[in-house]
Amino acid sequence: GRSYEDKLNVLYLFTCALGCSSRLPDSIEKSIEILRKLGIDLQEWRNTEACVQETITLLSTRTDEEILNTRQMTEPKMIIALKFLGKLELAMTQTKPRSVPLVTQKIIELSLAKGMSPMSPIGFVYFGSFISKRGDLSSGYRYVKLALSLLDKVGRESAGEVICMATQVKIFVEPIQAALEHHNDGYAASIVAGDAFNAVLNTLLKNSCMYVAGVKLQTMREEYEKFFRLAKENNHSIFLVQIKQVQRDVLRLIGSDEEVTIPEEEKLIASNNSVLKTFCFRKAYISFMFRSYDDAKEYVLKFYECRENAWANLMVTHVNHALYTGLISFWVARKSRDAQCWIARGNESKLTLKRWAESSPWTFENKWHLLEAE
Repeated sequence: GRSYEDKLNVLYLFTCALGCSSRLPDSIEKSIEILRKLGIDLQEWRNTEACVQETITLLSTRTDEEILNTRQMTEPKMIIALKFLGKLELAMTQTKPRSVPLVTQKIIELSLAKGMSPMSPIGFVYFGSFISKRGDLSSGYRYVKLALSLLDKVGRESAGEVICMATQVKIFVEPIQAALEHHNDGYAASIVAGDAFNAVLNTLLKNSCMYVAGVKLQTMREEYEKFFRLAKENNHSIFLVQIKQVQRDVLRLIGSDEEVTIPEEEKLIASNNSVLKTFCFRKAYISFMFRSYDDAKEYVLKFYECRENAWANLMVTHVNHALYTGLISFWVARKSRDAQCWIARGNESKLTLKRWAESSPWTFENKWHLLEAE
Protein backbone atom coordinates (compact mmCIF):
# COMPACT_ATOMS: atom_id res chain seq x y z
CA GLY A 1 0.00 0.00 0.00
CA ARG A 2 0.93 3.63 -0.40
CA SER A 3 2.56 5.48 2.45
CA TYR A 4 0.59 8.21 4.22
CA GLU A 5 2.89 10.86 2.68
CA ASP A 6 2.20 9.54 -0.85
CA LYS A 7 -1.54 9.75 -0.21
CA LEU A 8 -1.15 13.33 1.03
CA ASN A 9 0.78 14.28 -2.11
CA VAL A 10 -1.98 12.83 -4.30
CA LEU A 11 -4.59 14.75 -2.28
CA TYR A 12 -2.50 17.91 -2.66
CA LEU A 13 -2.49 17.58 -6.46
CA PHE A 14 -6.24 16.93 -6.35
CA THR A 15 -6.91 20.14 -4.38
CA CYS A 16 -4.65 22.07 -6.82
CA ALA A 17 -6.72 20.79 -9.75
CA LEU A 18 -9.95 21.85 -8.02
CA GLY A 19 -8.45 25.29 -7.37
CA CYS A 20 -7.70 25.91 -11.06
CA SER A 21 -11.21 24.98 -12.14
CA SER A 22 -14.36 26.77 -11.12
CA ARG A 23 -14.52 24.61 -7.96
CA LEU A 24 -12.45 26.85 -5.73
CA PRO A 25 -14.71 26.55 -2.62
CA ASP A 26 -14.34 22.73 -2.78
CA SER A 27 -10.55 23.08 -2.97
CA ILE A 28 -10.54 25.28 0.16
CA GLU A 29 -12.83 22.94 2.09
CA LYS A 30 -10.73 19.88 1.22
CA SER A 31 -7.47 21.61 2.23
CA ILE A 32 -8.90 22.72 5.61
CA GLU A 33 -10.14 19.17 6.27
CA ILE A 34 -6.71 17.64 5.50
CA LEU A 35 -4.91 20.25 7.63
CA ARG A 36 -7.20 19.41 10.54
CA LYS A 37 -6.20 15.74 10.20
CA LEU A 38 -2.55 16.89 10.32
CA GLY A 39 -3.29 18.65 13.62
CA ILE A 40 -3.51 22.19 12.21
CA ASP A 41 -6.73 24.07 13.00
CA LEU A 42 -7.05 27.47 11.32
CA GLN A 43 -9.68 28.65 13.84
CA GLU A 44 -11.54 30.66 11.25
CA TRP A 45 -13.70 32.30 13.92
CA ARG A 46 -10.69 34.30 15.14
CA ASN A 47 -10.45 38.05 14.82
CA THR A 48 -8.42 39.11 11.77
CA GLU A 49 -7.08 42.23 13.47
CA ALA A 50 -5.74 40.33 16.49
CA CYS A 51 -4.16 37.81 14.15
CA VAL A 52 -2.32 40.52 12.15
CA GLN A 53 -1.06 42.17 15.35
CA GLU A 54 0.19 38.82 16.70
CA THR A 55 2.11 38.21 13.46
CA ILE A 56 3.67 41.69 13.56
CA THR A 57 4.70 41.09 17.20
CA LEU A 58 6.14 37.66 16.41
CA LEU A 59 8.22 39.04 13.50
CA SER A 60 9.42 42.05 15.52
CA THR A 61 11.33 39.70 17.84
CA ARG A 62 13.70 38.66 14.99
CA THR A 63 15.92 40.55 12.57
CA ASP A 64 15.69 39.83 8.84
CA GLU A 65 19.10 38.16 9.12
CA GLU A 66 17.85 35.78 11.83
CA ILE A 67 14.75 34.93 9.79
CA LEU A 68 16.87 34.19 6.71
CA ASN A 69 19.14 31.93 8.75
CA THR A 70 16.36 29.90 10.39
CA ARG A 71 17.08 26.15 10.18
CA GLN A 72 15.43 24.02 7.46
CA MET A 73 12.23 22.10 8.18
CA THR A 74 12.81 18.31 8.28
CA GLU A 75 9.49 16.84 9.49
CA PRO A 76 7.76 15.28 6.42
CA LYS A 77 4.25 15.82 7.85
CA MET A 78 4.92 19.52 8.44
CA ILE A 79 6.48 19.99 4.97
CA ILE A 80 3.30 18.71 3.30
CA ALA A 81 1.11 20.71 5.74
CA LEU A 82 2.87 23.87 4.54
CA LYS A 83 2.10 22.91 0.94
CA PHE A 84 -1.62 22.85 1.77
CA LEU A 85 -1.36 26.13 3.68
CA GLY A 86 0.50 27.73 0.76
CA LYS A 87 -2.22 26.60 -1.65
CA LEU A 88 -4.90 28.10 0.62
CA GLU A 89 -3.38 31.60 0.40
CA LEU A 90 -4.20 32.14 -3.26
CA ALA A 91 -7.54 30.35 -3.04
CA MET A 92 -8.78 32.29 -0.01
CA THR A 93 -7.57 35.66 -1.23
CA GLN A 94 -10.05 35.32 -4.11
CA THR A 95 -13.05 34.19 -2.10
CA LYS A 96 -12.47 34.44 1.69
CA PRO A 97 -10.05 37.35 2.20
CA ARG A 98 -10.82 37.59 5.92
CA SER A 99 -9.23 34.16 6.44
CA VAL A 100 -5.97 35.02 4.64
CA PRO A 101 -4.21 36.48 7.74
CA LEU A 102 -5.01 33.26 9.66
CA VAL A 103 -3.28 31.11 7.02
CA THR A 104 -0.40 33.57 6.73
CA GLN A 105 0.14 33.60 10.50
CA LYS A 106 0.13 29.78 10.59
CA ILE A 107 2.80 29.53 7.82
CA ILE A 108 5.05 32.11 9.53
CA GLU A 109 4.60 30.55 13.01
CA LEU A 110 5.37 27.01 11.78
CA SER A 111 8.34 28.23 9.71
CA LEU A 112 9.92 30.01 12.67
CA ALA A 113 9.16 27.19 15.13
CA LYS A 114 9.78 24.07 13.01
CA GLY A 115 12.12 25.38 10.33
CA MET A 116 11.80 26.88 6.86
CA SER A 117 10.21 24.82 4.08
CA PRO A 118 10.13 25.56 0.32
CA MET A 119 6.64 27.03 0.94
CA SER A 120 7.67 29.39 3.76
CA PRO A 121 8.34 32.38 1.44
CA ILE A 122 4.63 32.28 0.48
CA GLY A 123 3.66 33.20 4.05
CA PHE A 124 6.04 36.18 4.12
CA VAL A 125 5.04 37.50 0.69
CA TYR A 126 1.32 37.34 1.50
CA PHE A 127 1.90 39.02 4.84
CA GLY A 128 3.80 41.85 3.11
CA SER A 129 1.10 42.17 0.48
CA PHE A 130 -1.70 42.11 3.06
CA ILE A 131 -0.26 44.84 5.28
CA SER A 132 0.57 46.90 2.17
CA LYS A 133 -3.10 46.83 1.22
CA ARG A 134 -3.97 48.06 4.70
CA GLY A 135 -1.72 51.08 4.13
CA ASP A 136 1.66 50.13 5.61
CA LEU A 137 3.62 50.02 2.36
CA SER A 138 7.07 50.41 3.87
CA SER A 139 6.72 47.32 6.13
CA GLY A 140 4.92 45.44 3.37
CA TYR A 141 7.72 46.15 0.92
CA ARG A 142 10.25 44.94 3.50
CA TYR A 143 8.47 41.58 3.92
CA VAL A 144 8.05 40.92 0.20
CA LYS A 145 11.79 41.54 -0.28
CA LEU A 146 12.46 39.18 2.64
CA ALA A 147 10.28 36.53 0.93
CA LEU A 148 12.33 36.92 -2.28
CA SER A 149 15.59 36.53 -0.33
CA LEU A 150 14.21 33.40 1.38
CA LEU A 151 13.87 31.70 -2.03
CA ASP A 152 17.67 31.52 -2.20
CA LYS A 153 17.72 29.73 1.16
CA VAL A 154 14.86 27.22 0.78
CA GLY A 155 14.80 26.52 -2.95
CA ARG A 156 12.67 27.93 -5.74
CA GLU A 157 9.66 25.61 -5.74
CA SER A 158 7.34 28.49 -4.79
CA ALA A 159 9.29 31.18 -6.72
CA GLY A 160 6.61 31.75 -9.40
CA GLU A 161 3.96 32.70 -6.85
CA VAL A 162 6.32 34.61 -4.56
CA ILE A 163 7.73 36.76 -7.40
CA CYS A 164 4.20 37.30 -8.69
CA MET A 165 2.82 38.64 -5.38
CA ALA A 166 6.01 40.58 -4.59
CA THR A 167 5.87 42.33 -7.98
CA GLN A 168 2.33 43.50 -7.28
CA VAL A 169 3.60 45.28 -4.15
CA LYS A 170 6.72 46.64 -5.92
CA ILE A 171 4.43 48.46 -8.38
CA PHE A 172 3.35 50.72 -5.51
CA VAL A 173 6.96 51.59 -4.63
CA GLU A 174 8.99 51.41 -7.86
CA PRO A 175 8.08 52.88 -11.31
CA ILE A 176 5.38 50.63 -12.78
CA GLN A 177 6.99 50.30 -16.25
CA ALA A 178 10.15 48.85 -14.68
CA ALA A 179 8.47 46.81 -11.92
CA LEU A 180 6.04 45.00 -14.23
CA GLU A 181 8.98 43.30 -15.97
CA HIS A 182 9.54 41.19 -12.82
CA HIS A 183 6.47 39.20 -13.90
CA ASN A 184 8.66 37.79 -16.71
CA ASP A 185 10.98 36.38 -14.01
CA GLY A 186 7.93 35.00 -12.21
CA TYR A 187 6.74 33.34 -15.41
CA ALA A 188 10.18 31.81 -16.06
CA ALA A 189 10.48 30.55 -12.46
CA SER A 190 6.99 28.97 -12.70
CA ILE A 191 7.91 27.16 -15.93
CA VAL A 192 11.13 25.78 -14.36
CA ALA A 193 9.15 24.51 -11.33
CA GLY A 194 6.43 23.00 -13.57
CA ASP A 195 3.90 25.39 -12.01
CA ALA A 196 1.47 26.16 -14.85
CA PHE A 197 -0.96 27.96 -12.54
CA ASN A 198 1.50 30.70 -11.55
CA ALA A 199 2.89 30.93 -15.09
CA VAL A 200 -0.65 31.90 -16.13
CA LEU A 201 -1.10 34.22 -13.13
CA ASN A 202 2.16 36.09 -13.81
CA THR A 203 1.04 36.62 -17.43
CA LEU A 204 -2.41 37.81 -16.35
CA LEU A 205 -1.01 40.30 -13.81
CA LYS A 206 1.64 41.59 -16.22
CA ASN A 207 -1.20 42.37 -18.63
CA SER A 208 -3.07 44.14 -15.81
CA CYS A 209 0.04 46.24 -15.09
CA MET A 210 0.40 47.17 -18.78
CA TYR A 211 -3.26 48.22 -18.86
CA VAL A 212 -2.83 50.47 -15.80
CA ALA A 213 0.50 51.80 -17.17
CA GLY A 214 -1.39 53.06 -20.24
CA VAL A 215 -0.07 50.71 -22.92
CA LYS A 216 -1.92 51.22 -26.25
CA LEU A 217 -5.26 49.41 -26.41
CA GLN A 218 -4.38 47.73 -29.70
CA THR A 219 -1.27 46.22 -28.06
CA MET A 220 -3.41 45.15 -25.10
CA ARG A 221 -5.83 43.46 -27.49
CA GLU A 222 -2.97 41.35 -28.90
CA GLU A 223 -1.64 40.54 -25.42
CA TYR A 224 -5.09 39.39 -24.29
CA GLU A 225 -5.38 37.11 -27.33
CA LYS A 226 -2.07 35.47 -26.38
CA PHE A 227 -3.11 35.14 -22.74
CA PHE A 228 -6.44 33.70 -23.77
CA ARG A 229 -4.72 30.81 -25.56
CA LEU A 230 -2.39 30.15 -22.59
CA ALA A 231 -5.24 30.07 -20.04
CA LYS A 232 -7.35 27.86 -22.31
CA GLU A 233 -4.53 25.34 -22.81
CA ASN A 234 -4.19 25.07 -19.02
CA ASN A 235 -7.94 24.99 -18.27
CA HIS A 236 -7.88 28.04 -15.99
CA SER A 237 -11.53 29.01 -16.18
CA ILE A 238 -11.36 31.69 -13.45
CA PHE A 239 -8.55 33.64 -15.16
CA LEU A 240 -10.19 33.12 -18.57
CA VAL A 241 -13.38 34.77 -17.39
CA GLN A 242 -11.55 37.68 -15.76
CA ILE A 243 -9.46 38.44 -18.84
CA LYS A 244 -12.53 38.23 -21.07
CA GLN A 245 -14.26 40.78 -18.82
CA VAL A 246 -11.43 43.23 -19.54
CA GLN A 247 -11.16 42.21 -23.20
CA ARG A 248 -14.85 43.05 -23.67
CA ASP A 249 -14.15 46.65 -22.56
CA VAL A 250 -10.97 47.00 -24.62
CA LEU A 251 -12.87 46.03 -27.78
CA ARG A 252 -15.62 48.54 -27.02
CA LEU A 253 -13.09 51.31 -26.38
CA ILE A 254 -11.30 50.53 -29.66
CA GLY A 255 -14.66 50.71 -31.43
CA SER A 256 -14.67 47.07 -32.53
CA ASP A 257 -17.93 45.23 -33.26
CA GLU A 258 -16.42 41.95 -32.09
CA GLU A 259 -18.57 40.23 -29.44
CA VAL A 260 -17.00 38.58 -26.39
CA THR A 261 -19.07 35.71 -25.07
CA ILE A 262 -18.32 34.36 -21.61
CA PRO A 263 -20.44 31.24 -21.04
CA GLU A 264 -18.87 30.48 -17.62
CA GLU A 265 -19.30 34.05 -16.31
CA GLU A 266 -22.72 33.65 -14.70
CA LYS A 267 -21.76 30.50 -12.79
CA LEU A 268 -18.50 32.03 -11.54
CA ILE A 269 -20.13 35.32 -10.50
CA ALA A 270 -22.26 33.24 -8.14
CA SER A 271 -19.37 31.21 -6.67
CA ASN A 272 -16.24 33.39 -6.88
CA ASN A 273 -16.11 36.84 -5.26
CA SER A 274 -13.11 37.96 -7.29
CA VAL A 275 -15.01 37.35 -10.56
CA LEU A 276 -18.07 39.17 -9.16
CA LYS A 277 -15.92 42.12 -8.07
CA THR A 278 -14.25 42.37 -11.51
CA PHE A 279 -17.66 42.13 -13.18
CA CYS A 280 -19.16 45.01 -11.12
CA PHE A 281 -16.10 47.20 -11.58
CA ARG A 282 -15.85 46.64 -15.35
CA LYS A 283 -19.55 47.42 -15.78
CA ALA A 284 -19.21 50.62 -13.74
CA TYR A 285 -16.04 51.60 -15.62
CA ILE A 286 -17.40 51.09 -19.15
CA SER A 287 -20.66 52.86 -18.21
CA PHE A 288 -18.59 55.81 -16.96
CA MET A 289 -16.45 55.89 -20.14
CA PHE A 290 -19.57 56.02 -22.28
CA ARG A 291 -21.30 58.48 -19.89
CA SER A 292 -24.13 56.13 -19.00
CA TYR A 293 -24.99 57.67 -15.63
CA ASP A 294 -27.62 55.25 -14.27
CA ASP A 295 -25.59 52.14 -15.08
CA ALA A 296 -22.39 53.66 -13.67
CA LYS A 297 -24.18 54.48 -10.43
CA GLU A 298 -25.87 51.07 -10.18
CA TYR A 299 -22.69 49.07 -10.76
CA VAL A 300 -20.42 51.18 -8.60
CA LEU A 301 -22.86 50.60 -5.72
CA LYS A 302 -22.69 46.86 -6.38
CA PHE A 303 -18.90 47.12 -6.47
CA TYR A 304 -18.85 48.86 -3.06
CA GLU A 305 -21.04 46.08 -1.66
CA CYS A 306 -18.68 43.28 -2.72
CA ARG A 307 -15.23 44.91 -2.82
CA GLU A 308 -14.11 43.70 0.62
CA ASN A 309 -14.98 40.09 -0.23
CA ALA A 310 -12.11 39.50 -2.64
CA TRP A 311 -8.35 40.01 -2.87
CA ALA A 312 -6.92 40.42 0.60
CA ASN A 313 -3.62 41.56 -0.86
CA LEU A 314 -2.50 44.61 -2.78
CA MET A 315 -2.97 44.26 -6.54
CA VAL A 316 -2.41 46.57 -9.50
CA THR A 317 -6.15 46.43 -10.29
CA HIS A 318 -6.73 48.42 -7.08
CA VAL A 319 -5.19 51.43 -8.87
CA ASN A 320 -8.00 51.67 -11.41
CA HIS A 321 -10.56 50.73 -8.75
CA ALA A 322 -9.52 53.74 -6.66
CA LEU A 323 -9.31 56.12 -9.63
CA TYR A 324 -12.56 55.27 -11.40
CA THR A 325 -14.77 54.66 -8.37
CA GLY A 326 -13.53 58.07 -7.20
CA LEU A 327 -14.40 59.75 -10.51
CA ILE A 328 -17.82 58.06 -10.62
CA SER A 329 -18.54 59.02 -6.98
CA PHE A 330 -17.82 62.72 -7.63
CA TRP A 331 -19.96 62.55 -10.81
CA VAL A 332 -22.88 61.03 -8.90
CA ALA A 333 -22.41 63.55 -6.05
CA ARG A 334 -23.03 66.41 -8.50
CA LYS A 335 -26.35 64.91 -9.64
CA SER A 336 -27.64 63.08 -6.62
CA ARG A 337 -29.70 63.98 -3.54
CA ASP A 338 -27.39 62.15 -1.14
CA ALA A 339 -24.35 64.12 -2.28
CA GLN A 340 -22.52 63.90 1.08
CA CYS A 341 -22.35 60.12 1.00
CA TRP A 342 -20.91 60.15 -2.54
CA ILE A 343 -18.42 62.92 -1.73
CA ALA A 344 -17.19 60.78 1.18
CA ARG A 345 -16.67 57.85 -1.20
CA GLY A 346 -14.80 60.08 -3.67
CA ASN A 347 -12.61 61.43 -0.87
CA GLU A 348 -11.77 57.91 0.28
CA SER A 349 -10.43 57.14 -3.23
CA LYS A 350 -8.54 60.42 -3.25
CA LEU A 351 -6.84 59.63 0.08
CA THR A 352 -5.87 56.16 -1.14
CA LEU A 353 -4.24 57.60 -4.28
CA LYS A 354 -2.53 60.32 -2.22
CA ARG A 355 -0.99 57.65 0.05
CA TRP A 356 0.26 55.72 -2.98
CA ALA A 357 1.55 58.93 -4.61
CA GLU A 358 3.70 59.55 -1.51
CA SER A 359 5.21 56.07 -1.97
CA SER A 360 5.58 56.19 -5.77
CA PRO A 361 5.00 59.68 -7.24
CA TRP A 362 5.89 58.66 -10.83
CA THR A 363 3.00 56.17 -11.00
CA PHE A 364 0.33 57.83 -8.86
CA GLU A 365 0.76 61.60 -8.70
CA ASN A 366 -1.07 62.26 -11.98
CA LYS A 367 -4.01 60.05 -10.89
CA TRP A 368 -4.23 61.75 -7.52
CA HIS A 369 -4.21 65.21 -9.16
CA LEU A 370 -6.97 64.08 -11.54
CA LEU A 371 -9.22 63.30 -8.55
CA GLU A 372 -8.13 66.48 -6.75
CA ALA A 373 -9.39 68.45 -9.74
CA GLU A 374 -12.87 66.98 -9.27
